This record gives sequence, C-alpha cells and structure tokens, in this order.
Amino acid sequence: MSSLRFQSLETVLGRDRIQVKPPSDKISDFFSANVYHENAMKKHMSEEAYLSVKASIRSGQKIDRKIADQVASSMKAWAMAKGATHYTHWFQPLTGSTAEKHDSFFVPTDGGKGIENFSGNALVQQEPDASSFPSGGLRQTFEARGYTAWDPSSPAFIMEIDKGRTLCIPTIFVSYTGEALDFKAPLLKSVHALEEAALDVMRSYFDKKTSKVTPTLGWEQEYFLVDEALFKARPDLAMAGRTVFGHTPAKGQQLEDHYFGSIPERVYAYMVDMETEALKLGIPVRTRHNEVAPSQFEAAPMFEEVNLAVDHNQLMMDVMDRVARRHKLRVLLHEKPYAGINGSGKHNNWSMGTDTGINLLSPGNTPKTNLRFLTFFVNTVRAVYEHSDLIRAAIAAASNDHRLGANEAPPAIISVFLGSEMTSVLDEIEQRAGKDQLDKMTKEDLKLDIHNKIPDLLLDNTDRNRTSPFAFTGNKFEVRAVGSSANCASIMTVLNTMVADQLRRFVADVEVIRKEGEDRDVAILRVLSRYIKEARPIMFEGDNYSEEWAQEAARRGLNNVKTTPQALDFYMTEKARDLFIRHKIFTDREMHARHEIWLDDYTRKIQIEARLMGELGINFILPAAVKYQNTLLENVRGLRELGMPAESYAAQSDLIGKINHHINGLKSGLDQMVDNRRSLNKIEDPRERAIAYCDKVTAMFPGIREHADKLERFVDDAHWPLPKYRELLFIR
Repeated sequence: MSSLRFQSLETVLGRDRIQVKPPSDKISDFFSANVYHENAMKKHMSEEAYLSVKASIRSGQKIDRKIADQVASSMKAWAMAKGATHYTHWFQPLTGSTAEKHDSFFVPTDGGKGIENFSGNALVQQEPDASSFPSGGLRQTFEARGYTAWDPSSPAFIMEIDKGRTLCIPTIFVSYTGEALDFKAPLLKSVHALEEAALDVMRSYFDKKTSKVTPTLGWEQEYFLVDEALFKARPDLAMAGRTVFGHTPAKGQQLEDHYFGSIPERVYAYMVDMETEALKLGIPVRTRHNEVAPSQFEAAPMFEEVNLAVDHNQLMMDVMDRVARRHKLRVLLHEKPYAGINGSGKHNNWSMGTDTGINLLSPGNTPKTNLRFLTFFVNTVRAVYEHSDLIRAAIAAASNDHRLGANEAPPAIISVFLGSEMTSVLDEIEQRAGKDQLDKMTKEDLKLDIHNKIPDLLLDNTDRNRTSPFAFTGNKFEVRAVGSSANCASIMTVLNTMVADQLRRFVADVEVIRKEGEDRDVAILRVLSRYIKEARPIMFEGDNYSEEWAQEAARRGLNNVKTTPQALDFYMTEKARDLFIRHKIFTDREMHARHEIWLDDYTRKIQIEARLMGELGINFILPAAVKYQNTLLENVRGLRELGMPAESYAAQSDLIGKINHHINGLKSGLDQMVDNRRSLNKIEDPRERAIAYCDKVTAMFPGIREHADKLERFVDDAHWPLPKYRELLFIR
C-alpha cells in the first residue's frame, strides 16, 4: 500500500472548514480599504499634487519630481497608517507571474536612530535586477540593469500577508536601453493607440464633446480546487499544474450536476475569504459559482478600464493562491489539469466606453446612435478578419494547447459569432447600402432603424455560441479562447492595436468618399457595407467543433493552426510587424525577443512535463505494476504446483498478460521520449527546437499516457501510488 497516497486521503477526510467572517456585513464598508484610490488621495495629498496625478491619469501628463515628492510623502503616510513597513514596485515580467522587490521605509540616522522615508525618486523609478528575467536577447546575463517606472493610472495598494503590510506600486518594466520587458508597457501603448483612433471617429462623425475613449475588460476566471494533501502527493500537479497521468473516473461531468450547483461548504468558506481579500484590494468581484467540471469554479468582477482590469486579474490570481493555502487547498489555474473533463479558460469581455458614459458596442435607440454602434461593431469584426492570426498567436501557450478544441473551449480556427439578429442587420446593410442602391435612395431611406430589430432585451437575450472563439454578446465581444493562466494583457494588446488600426483605415476610407461630395452618413454606410462583405469569411454561426466547419474554414482561407510553436509564427509575419511597429507598440527588436521568449517558454514547459512523465512512470507506476504482477504470478505458480487446471487461473494469466503489455509499452515509450529529448536539446535555434519538441515529444504524450492509465485500471488499488481522479475531483 502506498503510504503517501493513503496518508493524504486520511488527512483530507479529517479536515474541517475554516470559519471565515468578513470585516463587515456590507461589502461597501471595506471595498478598496487597501487601495490608494481617489478619495484617499484627496485626503492625504495637497490639491496641487492631487490635480497633477489626476491629469497624469487622464492625459498622460508628466509629473515633475517636486510633485512626485509630495505624492510619495502622502502615499507613505497613508500606507504607514495602514501598518505598512515596506514598499515595492509591483510589475509583470514575461515570466507570466508578477514580481516584487520589497524595500523598507526605514532609514538609519546618526546616533543609532532612524526615520521612515519615501522619496519621489523611489516612487517614480526603481532598478531591479533585469538579468534573470526573460529578455529574448535584449539583455545579456551579465547586464543586470532594468527599470521599473510608476504607472499612475493603476492605483497603489497594500498587500496583507499574515501580519506584514507592504505598499505595492504598479509599474512598467523596461531594460536599460528602454525596451519593454513586461506585459504592461505594450498594453498601455495599445490603449493609447485605440483611444486616439476611436476619439478621432467620435469627434469626426458622432460627438465632438467626447474627450476620452477607453477600452474596457471584464474577465471571467475559471479554476479548480484540490486539497493540499492530495496536491502534494501528485508531483505532476505540484510542478506542472496538471496531471500527466490519470484514468478517467466512472463519474466525471457526464451527469451535468455540478454546473451552478450548490457550492460545497469548505469551498464556500474559501470563496468568502478570497473575495474579502480581493474586495479590500479594489477588485470588484461580484460573481461566484460552480463550473461544469467537478471541483471547478469561477469568479468574475465588474467591467473596468482595461489596464486596471489586467492588473486586478494578475492580483486576483495571486490572492486566490495565497488564500487557498490558508484553507489547506490549492488553486489549479492550468488550462487542462485533468484529462477527460472540461479545462479552464478566462473569457475576456471587451468593449469601448467614452467619458460621457456611452458603451460604443451597445445598440442605441435612434438612427444616429445605431449608426455609431454599427461603426464600432463592424470595424471590430473587420479588424478580427484582418488580423485573426494574431488573435491565435495571442492565446498560444503549451498549457492552452491541451484545451483548445476540446468540448469546453473553442477550436484553433478563429471565427466571429454575431447571433441571428445582428447577422440579419448586417445582411440588410450590405444589401441596401451598396453603391448602386445608394444612388437610388434618399438619405431618409438610409436611416436603418435597427433599434426595432435589436430590442433592449437583446443585451441579455442573445444566444451564446460556446464554441466560438470571438462572440458578440449584446454589448461587448467575448474572447473565449484565452487560457485560464494567461495574462490578459497579451490578447488585449493585440485586440486594442488591431481595432485602432482598423478605425484609422475607416476614417481614411470615409473621407475618400466624402471628397466625392457624398453625405457623411451615406459615406459611412457605404464603407461599412464594403467591410461587411470583406469580413464575411470570419463570420460563422454554427458548431465550431464540427469537421464540416474545419473544411468550410479551409475553403474560406482561415487558418487552423493547432499547436503553439506554429501559432507564434504569426507574430513574426511582415503584416504583424508592420502593425505593431507602425502604432509604436513594439520595436522590431522587441517583437523578435518576445517570439524567442514564448518559444523557449513552450519548450521548457514540455521538457518539465516530459521529465515528470519519466519520473512518475519509472519511480511510481512501473514499480507498483511490477509488484502487483509478481503477486499474480506467484498465485498462478501456486495453482500450477497444486495441479490445478489451466482454466482455473486463466483470468489471472490474461490479466498478467495485459499488465505486461502496458508495462513494456510504458517503458519503451518513456525510453524513446528520453532519446528524442537528448537529440532535440542539441538544436540551438529556439523555433526549430520548439517545433521539434512539439512533433517528437508532445506528440508522444497520449501514447505513453494510454499505457499508464490502463495500468491504473488493472493494478490493485492498494498498490497504486498516486491519488486517483475520483479522489482529486470528488473528495472536498
């Protein structure tokens, strides 16, 4: 009997849930309690400093060092009143997680005394060691300098860990020579590009009073929970975040009884605790529920400005993990921690809003507001058509490859779902707004009164296509293919940039027609009609999983790239590089660097999973299988010695044969994989190495796993060393 597995089961069965009590019965009493938000700034800052920070947030106006000193002093006073003793620049390097280096406010003085000090210089810029973060060749390992720079648009916050309190200041992270080494810097540039392009459209055609357009994001974070003891008894979960082996349990999700079901008490206590910590940090989390798979759950906040939403999602994942440990649980954010049941995604709900309170992707109730809606709606669809391959690249990851195309996630083919009502609207525009028809119609005829076609209820009433990677859901577009562990900044940077580029093209196209003497609304509709026709190949309302769609997509010229190394190539096309460089999101060097970083990330994760397969196969599974096989052989030998007929031990002989077949298959598969890895590690080019790992290592995983999972079926449960799926998924 495997002591670790059964000890962990005994530990789980003896657990009691932790009692959790929020600081107040009203969330509004403690929401943003640990955030240096606008009200806190007003209270602690001089009016001059407050107005300077507000101007910086709104328009990117630079804060001079004198004002920075005032801001730093007030921020320190607020943080120390909350119990903070240290501060850190909180940033998002290309490792996929967040990073921080804590420094104390305390500074020693003469006479063995000291003071607490925090200067404007320390607020605005720090110099963490950049040599150990991924740079894709932008930095040499002996060149350590990198800089973090304050992002005033994302408020500082206090992180509470046990009795410690640390002031965290969101920042960008760049190299000594100025190249971006993080997710935030390109995101902020893409936000600026989209704001300028959308603002040009608004002021040119719809509302000259609009002074700001902001992309918004509402993320939905799916995750699994597993008891800490079971987690520690599974080396693959601990080191790769997923189970590389594990036979499907008799009951999985086939009864569909977990989705939106009653939340287990221990999980409920965790959710209350986790949400309390998140709310104190200003994360406006509102939704909690059971997801489709057993032990799978979801948390989702309200919409926020996209930069803040990305920060909050990164912060949320950290909070989820830390709070789970308090409850003797572990959060699994891997896209596919368990085979055979749904994996986890992170739906990114994206829209654009103005400073006048208008959602630009929300249908209106007048011809003018509907024309505005159609303009931003059709341009978004046209942008996705033009740059669909970049969306595929932005969601590419070794972990997401396990999920895409399964029964809970969209396939690798990028398409747009609009719904029957919006499809009929676009059909009508295309049919009525062609140039020939326009010549015969009056301006009044062109006032497509689509608010009669799209009632207000449609905002909540549009049917959703769960198989679509990019779906319109009433007043926003939902990017469903993003992986649960991903940083939302990747897809948001791509989406913001491509839509900004498309809106620039739209203005240029409209102005060409207006110079011909055409009316503004007629010109807009003519351009939109052409865009609808051009973007038709990307629009699909059916089952994205069907083979018929794969064939149809190929006929339409849509790519179907199923693996990460090949998908990442889309970043390096001339078209993609032109887009990002022209809008000043990335330099050419930065794009090459990121491509290399993502390729290395893929290879290293596959290396880890392959080594885990080898360790578990050789050190855990094969010894258990051989031991049980020897027990059966001894039984058969004993029956033979007693002179029993062969038919009396035929079943055991058959079982011995099956076990032997899978022992040999597992061992030979692992040996072949080791040989492949040794040869592939000699490849120096990152792209060639990643593709080779995909073709010659990742491709071997299913076959190796088949033998290990069959052995789990045949070996005596008392001998099996690893917690099984039924234990991981159903013991809470």
